Amino acid sequence: QVQLVESGGGLVQAGGSLRLSCAASGRTSSMIHVGWFRQGPDKEREFVAVITWSGGATLYADPVKGRFTISRDNAKNMVYLQMNNVKPEDAAVYYCAAGPRGGSASLNYYYWGQGTKVTVSS
Repeated sequence: QVQLVESGGGLVQAGGSLRLSCAASGRTSSMIHVGWFRQGPDKEREFVAVITWSGGATLYADPVKGRFTISRDNAKNMVYLQMNNVKPEDAAVYYCAAGPRGGSASLNYYYWGQGTKVTVSS
Protein backbone atom coordinates (compact mmCIF):
# COMPACT_ATOMS: atom_id res chain seq x y z
CA GLN A 1 0.00 0.00 0.00
CA VAL A 2 1.03 3.56 -0.69
CA GLN A 3 -0.24 6.54 1.26
CA LEU A 4 -0.32 9.94 -0.42
CA VAL A 5 -0.92 13.24 1.34
CA GLU A 6 -1.27 16.48 -0.58
CA SER A 7 -0.62 19.94 0.78
CA GLY A 8 -0.05 23.47 -0.43
CA GLY A 9 -3.47 24.34 -1.72
CA GLY A 10 -5.10 27.65 -0.92
CA LEU A 11 -6.13 30.95 -2.40
CA VAL A 12 -4.05 32.40 -5.22
CA GLN A 13 -4.59 35.43 -7.38
CA ALA A 14 -4.91 34.94 -11.11
CA GLY A 15 -1.45 35.27 -12.59
CA GLY A 16 0.16 34.17 -9.36
CA SER A 17 2.00 31.00 -8.36
CA LEU A 18 1.42 28.13 -6.00
CA ARG A 19 3.33 24.94 -5.24
CA LEU A 20 1.53 21.77 -4.32
CA SER A 21 3.28 18.95 -2.51
CA CYS A 22 2.55 15.25 -2.32
CA ALA A 23 4.15 13.21 0.45
CA ALA A 24 4.34 9.48 -0.19
CA SER A 25 4.80 6.73 2.35
CA GLY A 26 4.43 2.99 2.53
CA ARG A 27 5.37 0.73 -0.35
CA THR A 28 6.83 3.50 -2.48
CA SER A 29 8.72 0.96 -4.60
CA SER A 30 5.43 0.36 -6.43
CA MET A 31 5.13 4.07 -7.34
CA ILE A 32 6.46 3.84 -10.86
CA HIS A 33 4.44 6.83 -11.98
CA VAL A 34 3.14 9.69 -9.84
CA GLY A 35 0.64 12.11 -11.27
CA TRP A 36 -1.58 15.03 -10.47
CA PHE A 37 -5.24 15.17 -11.36
CA ARG A 38 -7.80 17.85 -10.62
CA GLN A 39 -11.54 18.16 -10.33
CA GLY A 40 -13.20 21.53 -10.63
CA PRO A 41 -16.73 22.42 -9.55
CA ASP A 42 -19.25 20.45 -11.58
CA LYS A 43 -16.46 18.95 -13.67
CA GLU A 44 -15.05 15.49 -14.12
CA ARG A 45 -11.65 14.63 -12.75
CA GLU A 46 -8.98 15.43 -15.32
CA PHE A 47 -5.33 14.66 -15.81
CA VAL A 48 -2.81 17.42 -15.12
CA ALA A 49 0.70 15.95 -15.17
CA VAL A 50 2.68 12.81 -14.42
CA ILE A 51 6.30 11.98 -13.70
CA THR A 52 8.12 8.66 -13.66
CA TRP A 53 9.60 7.99 -10.26
CA SER A 54 12.95 6.71 -11.50
CA GLY A 55 13.84 8.55 -14.71
CA GLY A 56 11.87 11.72 -14.20
CA ALA A 57 10.13 11.70 -17.57
CA THR A 58 7.12 14.00 -17.59
CA LEU A 59 3.84 14.41 -19.41
CA TYR A 60 1.48 17.37 -19.20
CA ALA A 61 -2.07 18.09 -20.16
CA ASP A 62 -2.34 20.75 -22.85
CA PRO A 63 -4.09 23.36 -20.65
CA VAL A 64 -1.16 23.47 -18.22
CA LYS A 65 1.81 23.08 -20.55
CA GLY A 66 4.30 25.87 -20.10
CA ARG A 67 2.71 26.97 -16.82
CA PHE A 68 2.91 23.95 -14.50
CA THR A 69 5.97 21.89 -13.66
CA ILE A 70 5.94 18.50 -11.98
CA SER A 71 9.04 17.34 -10.12
CA ARG A 72 10.02 14.77 -7.56
CA ASP A 73 12.52 14.31 -4.75
CA ASN A 74 13.16 10.60 -4.47
CA ALA A 75 15.13 10.92 -1.25
CA LYS A 76 12.23 12.63 0.47
CA ASN A 77 9.47 10.65 -1.28
CA MET A 78 7.93 13.90 -2.42
CA VAL A 79 6.31 15.03 -5.65
CA TYR A 80 5.61 18.66 -6.39
CA LEU A 81 3.45 20.61 -8.76
CA GLN A 82 4.67 24.15 -9.37
CA MET A 83 1.81 26.21 -10.74
CA ASN A 84 2.72 29.49 -12.41
CA ASN A 85 0.54 32.04 -14.18
CA VAL A 86 -2.48 30.49 -12.53
CA LYS A 87 -5.79 31.05 -14.29
CA PRO A 88 -9.35 31.04 -12.90
CA GLU A 89 -10.02 27.77 -14.72
CA ASP A 90 -7.25 26.12 -12.68
CA ALA A 91 -9.43 26.30 -9.57
CA ALA A 92 -10.07 22.74 -8.46
CA VAL A 93 -9.28 20.09 -5.91
CA TYR A 94 -5.92 18.65 -6.87
CA TYR A 95 -5.19 15.00 -6.26
CA CYS A 96 -1.91 13.15 -6.19
CA ALA A 97 -2.02 9.62 -7.57
CA ALA A 98 0.47 6.80 -8.02
CA GLY A 99 0.53 3.57 -9.94
CA PRO A 100 2.48 1.27 -12.23
CA ARG A 101 1.19 2.44 -15.59
CA GLY A 102 1.04 6.23 -15.65
CA GLY A 103 -0.35 8.18 -18.56
CA SER A 104 -3.42 10.37 -18.49
CA ALA A 105 -6.06 7.79 -17.60
CA SER A 106 -7.10 7.82 -13.96
CA LEU A 107 -7.73 4.07 -14.11
CA ASN A 108 -3.94 3.57 -14.39
CA TYR A 109 -3.45 4.88 -10.87
CA TYR A 110 -4.08 2.64 -7.88
CA TYR A 111 -3.33 5.01 -5.02
CA TRP A 112 -4.89 8.41 -4.42
CA GLY A 113 -4.56 11.17 -1.89
CA GLN A 114 -7.44 13.07 -0.33
CA GLY A 115 -6.85 16.20 -2.38
CA THR A 116 -5.93 19.80 -1.74
CA LYS A 117 -8.12 22.67 -2.85
CA VAL A 118 -6.89 25.51 -5.03
CA THR A 119 -9.01 28.64 -5.25
CA VAL A 120 -8.21 31.34 -7.79
CA SER A 121 -9.29 34.93 -7.37
CA SER A 122 -9.59 37.06 -10.48
